[in-house]
Amino acid sequence: MPLPDFLIAGVPKAGTTALHAALVQHPGLFLPTVKEPKFFLFDGPPPTTGGPGDVQTYQEHVWRQEEYEALFAPAPPAATLGEATPFYLYDLKAHERIKALIPSARLIILLRDPVDRAHSNWTHLWNAGLEPEADFLTACRAEESRKAAGWADFWHYVSLGKYGEQVRHLYEHFPREQVLLMRYRELKDDPAAALDRVCSFLGVATGVLTSIPRENVNRHVVEDGDVNRILRYLLRTGGAFGHRFPVPLRLAARGPLLTLLHRKKGARPVTTPHERAALLPSFVDDIALLSEVTGENYDDWLSADRHASAAESPHS
Repeated sequence: MPLPDFLIAGVPKAGTTALHAALVQHPGLFLPTVKEPKFFLFDGPPPTTGGPGDVQTYQEHVWRQEEYEALFAPAPPAATLGEATPFYLYDLKAHERIKALIPSARLIILLRDPVDRAHSNWTHLWNAGLEPEADFLTACRAEESRKAAGWADFWHYVSLGKYGEQVRHLYEHFPREQVLLMRYRELKDDPAAALDRVCSFLGVATGVLTSIPRENVNRHVVEDGDVNRILRYLLRTGGAFGHRFPVPLRLAARGPLLTLLHRKKGARPVTTPHERAALLPSFVDDIALLSEVTGENYDDWLSADRHASAAESPHS
């Protein structure tokens, strides 16, 4: 049975969904309809407990190898196969699992300013009604207690942005020529060139893809308030127990609640200078490590007054 030739392996909220949406249009590539199968995240079945909505997400994991291989069965004979699970970079054990099963795989890593990435991550879960903390920094400070309680990786707002540690470990398992590191801003600033760079890395025709679809973009932040607090409580409660019900029933119950939650649009989500100044010290040493490991300069991430909008570009 076929296995992927390449993986979009990182990072969440850095353009992986948009890159996936672009690559599926290339005639020389095949990516399955299931985005983020998450096969390499566990040796067996995923956990049965976690944070709000985690168990429902775990139920979507493709963790049996025969089911994972079946995702690629419809591919044309000559196609280059790939999939996108942006948590593979963060999960250090996934590096070992990938190496053991597909050692020649090419890995694409998209990196984004870690403070902006964390804020976009928080906004995503806040807009979904699952994040209980209305304040971004308070949610970040809750990270260690959430880890201890077994909340899934997507809640690790700060730790997911420690790219230096992750890339260093990845290079211990894969030669650098099998890893393509890209900046999130490359997709935004020059998508045609960025896509050609990816296609060249994968050994397929360049000049075929010229634009990045706008996928999964946070165009607003959902307002707080008494009514929305009730809606969030209901959504989080559904996230805790919804895995016990069939998917169509879950969607039927969740849809109207999300519609009500999103009935009013707040300001566009941005990382404020105050938030940057508070959170940046968590990343300074790791940014230095990333520069040392890769030989590339990431000093632009060190500005405490950088005011970047999380809604201007493609998101994962």
